[in-house]
Amino acid sequence: MKNAISHARKVFEIEAKAIAALAERLDENFEKAVEAILNCSGRVIVAGMGKSGLIGNKIVATFNSTGISSFFLHPAEALHGDIGLVRKDDILMLVSKSGQMAESGILFSAARRMGISIIALCGTVDSEIYQRADIPIDCSVEEEACPNNLVPTSSTTAALVMGDALAIALLEARDFTPENFAENHPGGLIGRRLLKKVSDFHHTKDEIPLVDTDSSMKEIIFQMTSKRMGCVLTVDSNQKLTGIFTDGDLRRLADSKDFYNQKAGDVIQSQPKIINENALLDAALAIMEEHSISQLASVDENEKLVGIIHIHDILKSKLV
Repeated sequence: MKNAISHARKVFEIEAKAIAALAERLDENFEKAVEAILNCSGRVIVAGMGKSGLIGNKIVATFNSTGISSFFLHPAEALHGDIGLVRKDDILMLVSKSGQMAESGILFSAARRMGISIIALCGTVDSEIYQRADIPIDCSVEEEACPNNLVPTSSTTAALVMGDALAIALLEARDFTPENFAENHPGGLIGRRLLKKVSDFHHTKDEIPLVDTDSSMKEIIFQMTSKRMGCVLTVDSNQKLTGIFTDGDLRRLADSKDFYNQKAGDVIQSQPKIINENALLDAALAIMEEHSISQLASVDENEKLVGIIHIHDILKSKLV
């Protein structure tokens, strides 16, 4: 179809314009909605019919993934018993383009009887839902992207973006961290990257290839090969890391005349790269990639050596 791209661009323009206008109309009701959800000791119950319901499901998913306990309640199912899920400490959020009560009326009435707050993401400001909600939020749009101005497009995008805006405002207000997010996504790539720590995979105690500064080259080679870390480390009397000697260093020195007469103190590299044992495994990988190294010493809060991690350990973790 020759005009497909031009049609698509028109949709983008119309919906982008709708979102920009939405931002200009934000008022104190948005802040009230954020505060109400922050102070809610129960769940955020999101409801909506048709495409508004689909948007409501997405809002629920975003809320739950960012630590706001929420669930979707279909207004029609509420008529047949599911209204029993509603509790006095909950908040009801209705998503509606038309703002007409219809099936949502039973939920609205139940919320009123129970004294719970009603937030409305509404596409029609002169509607019953908008006028009667405790916290009405204007999600109206000038036009749909549909050429007949019928198919919900701009209006569903507006409600979706408003839900995202609420979720992010709540996230910021609660200092929600990447680690918090990962706890809600333990099975996905994000969870794997943000939950795995160096301490879960590093080698400790007798597995650390340690030598003294006066250790012979023979002892260095023995430690390097037996511990299979591709390096040896040295520490001072306070167990703080002082140096590293890698298999690469070994190969570069192998042809020197006094190779076997050298001590660890003669060949170690000072100021080796380190990482805190509680750091994310992802951070260890980033350091290795930045400096093109295969090993990284792990230290505690006092920078005392506690372990060593190899690139192979990260690969085995299935982080990447």
